[in-house]
Amino acid sequence: MPENAGTFGRGIDLTHIAVIGRGMIGSAAARHLANAGHQVTLVGPSEPADKASHTGVFGSHYDEGRITRVLDQTMFWSDITRASIARYAEIEAQSDIAFFTESGAMMLGPEGSAFIQDVSHVQKTGDIVCDHYTGTALEQAFPFFRFEKGAQAFYEPTAAGYINPRELVRAQSVAAQSAGAVWVDATALAIAEDKRGAVITTDKGEVAADQVLVAAGGFTNMVLPQPLPVQSYARTITFFEVNPEEVARLSDMPSLVMCFADGRDPYLLPPIRYPNGKTYLKLGYELADVPLENVAELKAWFKGTGTAKVGEHQKAIMKELMPDLRIEATHTEACMTTYTADNMPLIARQSDSVAVAFAGCGRGAKCSDELGRMGAALVGL
Repeated sequence: MPENAGTFGRGIDLTHIAVIGRGMIGSAAARHLANAGHQVTLVGPSEPADKASHTGVFGSHYDEGRITRVLDQTMFWSDITRASIARYAEIEAQSDIAFFTESGAMMLGPEGSAFIQDVSHVQKTGDIVCDHYTGTALEQAFPFFRFEKGAQAFYEPTAAGYINPRELVRAQSVAAQSAGAVWVDATALAIAEDKRGAVITTDKGEVAADQVLVAAGGFTNMVLPQPLPVQSYARTITFFEVNPEEVARLSDMPSLVMCFADGRDPYLLPPIRYPNGKTYLKLGYELADVPLENVAELKAWFKGTGTAKVGEHQKAIMKELMPDLRIEATHTEACMTTYTADNMPLIARQSDSVAVAFAGCGRGAKCSDELGRMGAALVGL
């Protein structure tokens, strides 16, 4: 997408809304606002070519796989994900960019555990179409896994699997632009309000707007006039490279969210091809929450490759879960999640001109379109 700085300045005839943050939530908000007929400027930088030498901000969508499913432990997250999944085809059609793979998704834990009880409640309340597996039936249906005895699984075969977050952001951005939005490839540094609205200072100039929606993930407080009480945590992910034969053997593998009897709660994605031409399974699990307290710590974390100790634990989980997996190589990468105190997204107005939409709480990718729509509703829908 070429940069277009043609809308620097204040809108006159139409409501001009600036969205800060070209991640999954911000790009979604821009699409919804542009489709509603507003003049929209989406402010956010491109992904850095070399993160180790990058001095600007980062995004958590720099990846090829995020799990998507309607099943959850809470009705709120299930409902907003259902709303988002229902619009995946619309976004793909509007942008001509595919980002969703229907590989199926499974949630699994000890039968009778609080985790399974919560998932079961959401499944029944939401009338979510899924298959139930225990014992021998579970082993036969998914022979490439070795689950703990007594495990119970809820499997969504359709409208679930994984999304490509890079392609989702690109699709939302292209769709927004096709509806008239303009993308300014810049980093927002500050917001100053005046009687007519707000002026955003960026590293490439100023953008004036009637309304501003900030959706900048862990970097949101970097630009907000009034910082909000949220916490970002470091996350390490391990990638397991597999060869074409393994890819074929695992062709029916779903995305997986688990809770072990000892409390570990890893997640695992099926083989996904990455831009370097290699195919990886991706596993995430944290030993403990490590807070990132400021912008300097956020940037330093993203420039690295995660924590080696966490990576070793993740490899042990993979060996336990998929002992027959033929692994060519492994490597770790750094990511981040942002939480609120109540584990719910923070979508609220901060002033007459500024609103905020962020905090995916580890679930935001799959439901980002609805989170973006909710943010857009505050400033223009």
